[in-house]
Amino acid sequence: IPMLLQRPRQHFLKGLWRAPFRRYRFIFYLSPHLRSGIPCAQLLSSPGFRCAEWMLPSNGLPRKLCLQTTLEEHSKGLSDKEQRLVDKLYAGLIQGQRACLAEAITLVESTHSRKKELAQVLLQKILAHHREQEQLNKGKPLAFRVGLSGPPGAGKSTFIEYFGKMLTERGHKLSVLAVDPSSCTSGGSLLGDKTRMTELSRDMNAYIRPSPTRGTLGGVTRTTNEAILLCEGGGYDIILVETVGVGQSEFAVADMVDMFILLLPPAGGDELQGIKRGIVEMADLVAITKSDGDLIVPARRIQAEYVSALKLLRRRSEVWRPKVIRISARSGEGITEMWDKMREFQEVMLVSGELATKRQKQQKVWMWNLIQESMIEHFRTHPAVREQIPLLEKRVLSGALSPGLAADLLLKAFKSRH
Repeated sequence: IPMLLQRPRQHFLKGLWRAPFRRYRFIFYLSPHLRSGIPCAQLLSSPGFRCAEWMLPSNGLPRKLCLQTTLEEHSKGLSDKEQRLVDKLYAGLIQGQRACLAEAITLVESTHSRKKELAQVLLQKILAHHREQEQLNKGKPLAFRVGLSGPPGAGKSTFIEYFGKMLTERGHKLSVLAVDPSSCTSGGSLLGDKTRMTELSRDMNAYIRPSPTRGTLGGVTRTTNEAILLCEGGGYDIILVETVGVGQSEFAVADMVDMFILLLPPAGGDELQGIKRGIVEMADLVAITKSDGDLIVPARRIQAEYVSALKLLRRRSEVWRPKVIRISARSGEGITEMWDKMREFQEVMLVSGELATKRQKQQKVWMWNLIQESMIEHFRTHPAVREQIPLLEKRVLSGALSPGLAADLLLKAFKSRH
């Protein structure tokens, strides 16, 4: 710290973000008579986030600029009961208690405004713990995040059951986030994936969490990213995200996992025509399932077709070329080889630095996704807009007003109140 304090303010800040310490607050006082700020360091009462502040003159009045708030400031306003709940979930989660993990994911998935605030406080604590653990792990990611997608009937649940049992027998802790489609009419969801995985659901080193989509495009819930973080905080080193169907909207999955795997059945017609080209481009590994018995010949043919097709598509990575393999969850053929390919992908991406860059970009994408969703909700509930929505909807339905003009009127009403 004394060495850092002797350096200019800009160099000091760069050094501060890279430094391993957690319990100090740094404040700069900038005087009109001084060329650079005068830094000082204070010991914080409990570990939180590093916080740097400048006191800058603005029209004679000091203006405080805080670069990152401490955990104490973020959790301000919680009642004793709420604080106890967050502390209990955090303590249970990092100790690996499954009940606390389940309760934490339920809190994160809640749409209640107050519970959303509690969830964010919990996530900030988990994130701080996550960073500390990554530093102890020499900067390497704590978990391997894998996205699985494929058309209905491709054998995703059967594959996960066999694959998951193999991983837990090898000493891994596996978390499966299975996303089920919600009905557009009733809003309900079967959540049947856990029912199919009977053996894996009884395994104490595996955690299966089915979640409804609630109409979210792409078959990924709004909170899947947060659930991944909570599972990693609970000590699970392999996270599988199983998603709904196949389509262009599945791009959302690729924005939250390290590796994206496409599972395809061998006898589903001309897959190159039926599956959107975009989803094949996103795949790091294509697995042809049910490659046993009478389906071996069709599986080989589809494998050859996809090997040829992938050569024509633009590569997403400089260091990895997507592979096409055949597997059978019934006989176990190809499953071990598939895991070897996955480990090879992780190692290659880690050494090249592409994995770290990919995760950084994913965080940015997810932030803007949440902003977009929150802005639409804020727009709908705004007093000036909420009053006009029923009237304008009625006029659009009757044909008296075009949808484009109605949207412009609502946006003007929203802007006029800001």
